[in-house]
Amino acid sequence: FPMERKTRVKINRKEVMLAKLRKSCSCTPKKLKNFVMDFFPVLRWLPKYQCKEYIWGDIMSGLVIGIILVPQAIAYSLLAGLKPIYSLYTSFFANIIYFLMGTSRHVSVGIFSLISLMVGQVVDRELLLAGFDLNDDAPPALGDGSLQNDSQSNTTAFNLTIAGMNAECGKECYAIGIATALTFVAGVYQVLMGLFRLGFVSMYLSESVLDGFATGASLTILTAQVKYLIGIKIPRSQGHGMLVITWINIFQNISQANLCDVITSAICIVVLVTAKEVGDRYKHKLKFPLPTELVVIVVATLVSHYGNLNELYASSVSGAIPTGFIPPKVPHFNLMLRVAVDALPLAIVSFVFTVSLSEMCAKKYAYTIRANQEMFAVGFCNIIPSFFHSFATSAALAKTLVKTSTGCQTQVSGVISAMVVLLVLLFLAPLFYSLQKCVLACIIIVSLRGALRKFQDVPARYHVNKVDTLIWVATMSASALISTEIGLLVGIVFSMLCIIVRTQRPRTALLGQIQDTSFYEDDLEYENLSSVPKVKIFRFEAPLYYANRNYFLKSLYRLTNLDPNLEAARRKKYQKKEKQHLKKGDHTTANGLGTRETTLQLVPKQIDFQALVVDCSSISFLDTTGVNTLKEILKDYKDLNISVLLACCNPAVIDSLKRGGYFGKDFGSMQEMLFYSIHNAVQFAKDQK
Repeated sequence: FPMERKTRVKINRKEVMLAKLRKSCSCTPKKLKNFVMDFFPVLRWLPKYQCKEYIWGDIMSGLVIGIILVPQAIAYSLLAGLKPIYSLYTSFFANIIYFLMGTSRHVSVGIFSLISLMVGQVVDRELLLAGFDLNDDAPPALGDGSLQNDSQSNTTAFNLTIAGMNAECGKECYAIGIATALTFVAGVYQVLMGLFRLGFVSMYLSESVLDGFATGASLTILTAQVKYLIGIKIPRSQGHGMLVITWINIFQNISQANLCDVITSAICIVVLVTAKEVGDRYKHKLKFPLPTELVVIVVATLVSHYGNLNELYASSVSGAIPTGFIPPKVPHFNLMLRVAVDALPLAIVSFVFTVSLSEMCAKKYAYTIRANQEMFAVGFCNIIPSFFHSFATSAALAKTLVKTSTGCQTQVSGVISAMVVLLVLLFLAPLFYSLQKCVLACIIIVSLRGALRKFQDVPARYHVNKVDTLIWVATMSASALISTEIGLLVGIVFSMLCIIVRTQRPRTALLGQIQDTSFYEDDLEYENLSSVPKVKIFRFEAPLYYANRNYFLKSLYRLTNLDPNLEAARRKKYQKKEKQHLKKGDHTTANGLGTRETTLQLVPKQIDFQALVVDCSSISFLDTTGVNTLKEILKDYKDLNISVLLACCNPAVIDSLKRGGYFGKDFGSMQEMLFYSIHNAVQFAKDQK
């Protein structure tokens, strides 16, 4: 039955673009107000804040997150290769800025282990290139604002301004300079991505890629913390293969392990893991999670201080953590140029984790977020704090889950968490002087439980989808064995290659009819299907384009047991021989048959069909090569008196066929070549003579 397409209204794209440009460039008080309120969503929801209903949940979750945030911030400074004070700055400013600009009510934005690792790798590399010693216990090149020009310290001068005077700084100053420059550039990338609406980039990071990246990076984090666990001093490995090199150094220096650190680490890990397992088992009975990390840090600090573990057993400690805020400073432009490439994967990973967690919370609690505004929010969570000696941030899964489980209603809880961090910054920071680094390493390692448990999910993942499991393994292996940035790139490229391979070699099938119905299915997959006499029905389950053209033709010829090109060539060759015999006056053919029998021989026995129906329901689009391929089989089968009928084509495929001239110039034969269902095509083929 004929169906008429709707007439498309031609749109003047130039006029539409000009109208949008005029609308976007116009400035009215109402539009300006909406712009400000969209850019700062807090102005919309804070006036409607239901204090009696929300305040206690926000205060409780804010206090709990703040208590968790302080020990994690101090611990993650080891990953970033920076002093703990900078991690506290990062946690404070990120919570305040996201409160103003974020659209998610529940996400906890702040310091994150994977982001800290990526920052630390860049910092270590640049310190090494500048000639600094990466040994954590090496004395800082700048203790009081003066440069140590001792040739043995092997430090490189770096100009900056301190208190309005030109000076030169050493390792610590250069490290935070690298981190702030990297953070600023990553934030600029995120804001630019928001301006140009490039949030779609996150679509190329599938769940398998993200999980593999997180697991591989977790192995790297775990490896980097082992030396603190057992108290050995080995150089911080840099470059590709850091994981393998670090483990080799660990085993070579295992005899130098500090017994005090080993015992402390064992006790802390047992306590932390036990508390986590108990908390997970009875979380439905607990109103808020156990502040195990804080308790461990307080007890360990007291034991280390009054036991003089640093002096008696040479146990490495955190050292002095200053109070208050360092005057703000503009990130150094020359350093931005050095880390511009490194900032791109950092910006993408930070944004993807933030948006994915925001969408997860929004779906769970039935509200909406704006992905583009999230890009701006996380961008400014990097740009603004970079002036205040902070480094890159992102949403963190563990803290977000804790936040939702403790009654969080809005981002007011983030302000409460920031106040807890501010209290530590202003008054309590010096109390952590005697805290052992092995305790911080234990907190980091135990926090990786979720990512490392992904190994248990591999059999189930493999059962669900083998290709996704392969992507996970490839991303995880590259992230752990090469580097995190290369691992992310490998994951993206490999997942795209898997998609391309899937479309290059898709499933193909010959269809049979379900008895007493008008439906058709794969003859190899289902029982009791009946074949249609004189008709072959071929299904190709992918777009038809240049990369899979040859596979389309090979599959068609194999399943129908007929290659029209070979058959046509065989017939021509046979006819040529017959003509030669006839010219000689011999009425018998080369195989001893008469002329009438020869005519029968020209029709091959294997051709048991007179119509080929191509099920196009799975063909989403055709390129020029795809159209030419269908035109080619139409001509080749027509030469063998076999008609080719197309069924279930979508409008885009029909338009491509029309533009490619498949139906002829006037589309007169279109109704005899194109059908809206397989059954209609089969009925038409049966009615043909």
